[in-house]
Amino acid sequence: MRLADCHNFHDFRRLAKRRLPSPIFDYIDGAADDESTFARNRAAFDEVDLVPNILRGVDEVDLSTTVLGQKLDLPVYCSPTALQRLFHHEGERAVGAAAETYGTMFGVSSLGTVSLEELRKKHSTPQVYQFYFHRDRGLNRAMMERAKEAGVEVMMLTVDSITGGNRERDKRTGFSIPFRLNARGLTQFALKPAWALNYVTHEKFALPQLDAHVKMGSGTASIGQYFTEMLDPSMTWDDAAEMVDLWGGPFCLKGVMAPEDAVRAAEIGCQGIVISNHGGRQLDGSRAPFDQLDEIVQAAGERLDVILDSGVTRGTHVLKALSLGAKAVGLGRYYLFPLAAAGRPGVERALGLMRDELIRGMRLMGRTRVDQLTPDNLRFRSGAMAMARAGQTPG
Repeated sequence: MRLADCHNFHDFRRLAKRRLPSPIFDYIDGAADDESTFARNRAAFDEVDLVPNILRGVDEVDLSTTVLGQKLDLPVYCSPTALQRLFHHEGERAVGAAAETYGTMFGVSSLGTVSLEELRKKHSTPQVYQFYFHRDRGLNRAMMERAKEAGVEVMMLTVDSITGGNRERDKRTGFSIPFRLNARGLTQFALKPAWALNYVTHEKFALPQLDAHVKMGSGTASIGQYFTEMLDPSMTWDDAAEMVDLWGGPFCLKGVMAPEDAVRAAEIGCQGIVISNHGGRQLDGSRAPFDQLDEIVQAAGERLDVILDSGVTRGTHVLKALSLGAKAVGLGRYYLFPLAAAGRPGVERALGLMRDELIRGMRLMGRTRVDQLTPDNLRFRSGAMAMARAGQTPG
């Protein structure tokens, strides 16, 4: 199987599975507990149908959008994700370059493997910095100040990860950073020598956003310990408001699922929120972001930009989210599997396929601009959404 054989998310996933040791593949692919929320994230999109219009003259399609003050050529962006150079030695360098090729935004995680400064100097497209709230308030301020000095445009505070999710696939292999694999995990690494050769012949793995503060690379801490011991589960709205004020620019909360929390985010000065359940990797049994989208847009969509992530694998998923009022959609696993499969060419191919699907879908829907997408071009099969919008109670 080659990169040219990949035509959708599932193809990239299969190719990545062939190339990655299974503990690393499962780290990307897995989710919390029974992974029921992970499954629901994608299934939620299947319960609504698009209603196309014809004869609308859609020779040219404009996919651009403005979100968090940033003009994007596509209504999708590469969400910040951790440990990218573990999947492919190019890591965030590949993702940043691919995002620039397609004129969209990309994110860098606190657990990123390339520095904010390097990526900001190399790429002109908007950059998001996603950070976690630490018990050490001084560390929080230092990380935000560093991002500001680097020229990062958007600050994204993850609020659904005050403790790590129960990811049982990782427990079965002993996956952690630094590696502390059990016998099963070590055996799987031995079966993929090409990955190991790639890993040891490139620059040493590092977490440059944290290395000055947390000695993860020396074996003194693991990712699980980082979430358990360093992040602050007592974080409150007052803490978030302080971060908004300190940043003084576009600021969003990632991991909002309740309408009242979206309203509160607007009240403390956030310019946007990301409706997300962390790809099903935190609270299993929680709602899918798409299930919550309409309710949150109705509550707070006029006061801030509503973004959605989790479960998005097709252009039609994006069109459905935009129709319900999302300003943009974040991609995670959608680009991580292509990254693992082929580095920058993989990510560029995935974004290119997404762009093509969006253009094709817009033409078939009879729309020339994304702001022409509305709830009127959707039908929910259960009827529950229509009844909720009309103020009725199903039953």
